[in-house]
Amino acid sequence: MPTRTEPEAASAAAETYYEIQDFYARQMQLLDQGYTEEWARTFTENGVFAANVQPEPVRTRSAIAAGAAAASAELSAQGIRRRHWLGMVSARPRPDGTVSAHCYALVIITPRGGKPSIGASTSCDDILIREDGDWKVQVRTVMRDDLA
Repeated sequence: MPTRTEPEAASAAAETYYEIQDFYARQMQLLDQGYTEEWARTFTENGVFAANVQPEPVRTRSAIAAGAAAASAELSAQGIRRRHWLGMVSARPRPDGTVSAHCYALVIITPRGGKPSIGASTSCDDILIREDGDWKVQVRTVMRDDLA
């Protein structure tokens, strides 16, 4: 990932940018609707999910699926609905054919019968690769703002 002090590469072409925006919309809707296996399939088989809330990155699609399923079950048991709202997406092609994508994400939580609130404010850095005709996450790094 480029650091804030490095110059950024040119933005992705409009069609690629649209595809990535659509990918993120579909991906987050899968997660928020509890389709954790389908969501995990948006990662490569050897995908990595790292977050500053976790001591170690989660590696492999199957481990990512298991973690997402456990979190989804826990939220459901607590009567909480979760929504991810992604914005400020930037996508930059890399020399190896992958795309470096950065966005902000708000996690909105709504308890059954309650009011929605922001559960987390984060930034998300992905390395995306085209696989089987669609984008997949090779590496995701999520940084919660309150822990950064």
